[in-house]
Amino acid sequence: MKVGWIVFGATTLVIALAVWSWSAHGRWGAPPDRLLLLLPDEVSLSDPKVALWLDAASEEGLHVEPMRDSDFTRPFFRQPACAGVILPDTVHLEASDLFIASLRRYVAGGGHLMLVYDAGTFTPEGRYAKGWSRLSDLAGVDYALYDRLQNGTIHWGGMSGSSAVVRQMDIPPGKYYPFRSATQETGNFEVELKRYEFGDLHYPSYVTSGDYDGQVLFHSDAGLVAGERNFEKGSVLFINAPLGYLKANTDGLLLHSFLKYFAAHTLGLPYLVSAPDGVGGLVLNWHVDSNAAIKPLQQMRSWTMLQQGTFSIHVTAGPDTAQVGDHRGFDVPHNKVSQELIREHVARGDEIGSHGGWMHDYFASHVDKDNPKDLEHLLEQNKTALEAITGKPVVEYSAPEGNQPKWVTSWLDTHGFLAYYFTGDTGMGPTQGYRDGMREGQNVWAFPIVHLNKDAAFEEMTQHRYTSAEIEQWLEAMSSFTADHRCIRLLYFHPPGIVGYHKAVDQWLEQTARLQAQGQFRWYTMAEVARFLNSRKEVRWKTSENGGHFTIVATHPQTLEHETWRLLAVRYSEPVVDRGNAKVVRDNDSWMVIAGPGTELQFESKVTGP
Repeated sequence: MKVGWIVFGATTLVIALAVWSWSAHGRWGAPPDRLLLLLPDEVSLSDPKVALWLDAASEEGLHVEPMRDSDFTRPFFRQPACAGVILPDTVHLEASDLFIASLRRYVAGGGHLMLVYDAGTFTPEGRYAKGWSRLSDLAGVDYALYDRLQNGTIHWGGMSGSSAVVRQMDIPPGKYYPFRSATQETGNFEVELKRYEFGDLHYPSYVTSGDYDGQVLFHSDAGLVAGERNFEKGSVLFINAPLGYLKANTDGLLLHSFLKYFAAHTLGLPYLVSAPDGVGGLVLNWHVDSNAAIKPLQQMRSWTMLQQGTFSIHVTAGPDTAQVGDHRGFDVPHNKVSQELIREHVARGDEIGSHGGWMHDYFASHVDKDNPKDLEHLLEQNKTALEAITGKPVVEYSAPEGNQPKWVTSWLDTHGFLAYYFTGDTGMGPTQGYRDGMREGQNVWAFPIVHLNKDAAFEEMTQHRYTSAEIEQWLEAMSSFTADHRCIRLLYFHPPGIVGYHKAVDQWLEQTARLQAQGQFRWYTMAEVARFLNSRKEVRWKTSENGGHFTIVATHPQTLEHETWRLLAVRYSEPVVDRGNAKVVRDNDSWMVIAGPGTELQFESKVTGP
């Protein structure tokens, strides 16, 4: 009798401990919108390979939480309380058979998995599994075929997909090419992802084998690059490209795009929009390199562009350009015409920023070669000269020739700058990005450029003989993209390069004026967006669901004003504000809850769809 009691008590204790551990880690009653990032037990949560996923989720307005493999495979396991799970690349190469079995059981039972590249392809001994990946049945194709292909297991190639797919993702026109404007034929056609300056963009992916029974999202010469399919009661989004590795090395677009696609499109989760009031728009970044910009700036005084928005105008302020004494600089301290032009734009509300350090060409050619201590004074000189004319702090920056080594970002981060233009991470919205595997800057925001195929500035497009009509179509496609996706992107130009496209720009501005009048588009400055995003980082919000009632509660230490949540209308009824200040508007297929002044907000909706 006593022995029986001991056995029963031990079993009860084990169950109690398992339930306690599950509950202590938030497994019961967990937010219904949370995504779990599965990690090996030995990996630190502060590891940059982990942090970059959590940073990306925060920037996309999603709730992603790390979970240890041992928790996922814990005895007396039940289906985890979550919307889906992510198995990331790079950090999760090795996996036990127990973990693989637990993952398969989770999906078969109705779970949703985002499976990325090399995750789980190695056994605990650090070798490829025999034949093919143990997760091939979930992915829907055989891959990691090392026994058969050896050094040919991974192939570098272009990444192509349909125009319908890229329109669902936060991938802007021009980053994929060709594209078609809203006024052109809207049918489905093949496009390829491109990169700035070089055009062709090759990514590594595993060579795949077998027929795929799901929706192909992207493909390459290697086979399937991304696809979505059902697996028993659940689903798998398989991305055969190293998303985490790419983001760690200044190419974060794919990670952000697929993460948002998985959360918002596949799972229909609500998210916190990254634009004020949920209104998308463009940052128009002017680069004033030298005195060659004076005449174009004078010509542009009469352009209709100046009847719209405020812009980010960055100036190299010194009297010289390539070498001391060449007198080709904009010469802010001494040139009264330059001073007058700057003051006019300040009066308009434009943000004046620094374009490198004092001498445009010299700084661009020396910044990544000379000792930083020999160049910091040029950055300081440029900043000080502009502040003397504008009467306000300079908080925006752009690198001449796009040449920005890490030491410059560090200098900006410690000298009060909020934002900088960036030629890495092209096609993305503002981000606090990574370079060489590490987070770059703690407070300053990178604003990656958008581009048309391999060109971003008008003079580049002239060189490669784009027609005015195609440039106008791209500009209109960009403003439509930001309006439709409720996001922000940066487009840049040099005044001497844009003057030849006056007519095309005027026609584009007719479109942006219509979008503005409809409340669907705004012009932003980099500083304005950076301040909003810094405030957005302090938003604390959580979701709960009870009896078909879905609730979001949000707080902010200063104000929630301009913060916006988006909920799919096919899944949620019209939200009702229970506490705080907000308005609810319908936006095509979604509800937008736009917060007004106040530090607390609560709203509720009914779950009406899957």
